[in-house]
Amino acid sequence: MLLAVLLPAIVKAQQPKIKFRDRLGDSTKLVNTAVKPPKVKGPKPLRGELSGGLRLSTDGYGIFVDKGWFKGGEDFGQANRDRFYHVRLLQFEFLERKHPKEVRSNGVLPGLSFQPSSYILGKINSFYAFKIGYGRRQLIAGKPDPGTVSIHWTYLGGFAAGLLKPYYLNLRSSGDTKYADSLLRQFISPENIAGKSSFGKGFNEIKFVPGLYLKTGLHFDFATGRKSVMALETGVNLEYYTSKIQQMVGQDPNALFFAFYASLQFGKRW
Repeated sequence: MLLAVLLPAIVKAQQPKIKFRDRLGDSTKLVNTAVKPPKVKGPKPLRGELSGGLRLSTDGYGIFVDKGWFKGGEDFGQANRDRFYHVRLLQFEFLERKHPKEVRSNGVLPGLSFQPSSYILGKINSFYAFKIGYGRRQLIAGKPDPGTVSIHWTYLGGFAAGLLKPYYLNLRSSGDTKYADSLLRQFISPENIAGKSSFGKGFNEIKFVPGLYLKTGLHFDFATGRKSVMALETGVNLEYYTSKIQQMVGQDPNALFFAFYASLQFGKRW
């Protein structure tokens, strides 16, 4: 009986509190929906690069051009989506490969009435290589922000075209002459050499030797701007040709070439 009398009074007393809470919740919802944080639009992600440079190796020197496509970086947020964490690379390279026994004459021979131009005694062939390779460059340390240094691992491989050009000497006894076994004595006798023939001599006799190559190294990117390329790379290169390459008199021809290299490159990103 007492509960029946008190229950209406308790319900009536709770109604204002419930209505107050409902109003408070509604006002909170209105505030939350009305105030929205401004959208921050980051720079347009970079997608590719074009660069080139010079390469020195323990057995020669050359030039190269890299074309890169960026892959990855989407998981690092809009502010870091420059996407050169991983780069797919297409590389073109042209180099001259020197034999370790090559020694250039200074062109001065005492007791002679003439002074021959500089030449390499005992050289049979000039050896050039044109290479086309495909591979990747992957970020392993650092961040790609402008003004910082990032370290990447580079690896690629592909086709190598070996080009052999006969090396001509200007001999006093016979003029412009390339090496032949029958001319060995004249070819390696300094007193019989007037100098090196012109660079264009022998271009119509170039021989093509196909091969394959692999390359890997560390790439240090220290560009100061997000759309520029400035990097140093060091690594090792391995080439194999389908026939042995003869470069010097008295030295065994080789089909396998191994060398350390260092390169400096510049370019742009977009």
